[in-house]
Amino acid sequence: MPDPERTGRTDLLVLASASPRRLDLLRQIGIVPDQVLPADLDETPLKRELPGPHAKRLAQAKAEAIRTLAPGAYILAADTVVGCGRRILPKAETDSELRQCLELLSGRRHRVHGGVCLIAPDGTLRQRLVQSSVIFKRLTPDEIDAYVASGEGRGKAGGYAIQGRAAALIRAIEGSYSNIVGLPLFETSQLLGGAGYRW
Repeated sequence: MPDPERTGRTDLLVLASASPRRLDLLRQIGIVPDQVLPADLDETPLKRELPGPHAKRLAQAKAEAIRTLAPGAYILAADTVVGCGRRILPKAETDSELRQCLELLSGRRHRVHGGVCLIAPDGTLRQRLVQSSVIFKRLTPDEIDAYVASGEGRGKAGGYAIQGRAAALIRAIEGSYSNIVGLPLFETSQLLGGAGYRW
């Protein structure tokens, strides 16, 4: 952890995430974490777990996994889950998974569930669950082939990245755009401010 005596700050912030998108989003609103410590967790959904509760549970688990490594700091963690109805879509790692996700989302509305958890230096835990709706156009086989071939959707929840090429495939969104990218900035800033963090 950075030395508060050298930085002149006592409100140190740790981001419990390996996602470069979350780091970029925080920087967009002038928040630069003092340290990034990804939490290594089993993200397998529990039996009959719904997308929203899954995102909220994982965000809390990530924050709690890191809190002992950074005592006295603000610990911020998040998780993004794409849900189609009650179904949790994977973070697509193969072309086959990517194709299955896109075929399922084609022409349909789905929800992106963003779980955010903040543990303050005094141990107080605050959480938010943010939901955004996304409507894909009806995708042609050629469009699916091209997006799969781009590789952009690999490792992304639901198999797509709205901030990239997939933007041309999305008809409309409702709710927080930054939540779809990976971190709901308004709610996150409110959590941090409400807990006393200043940036």
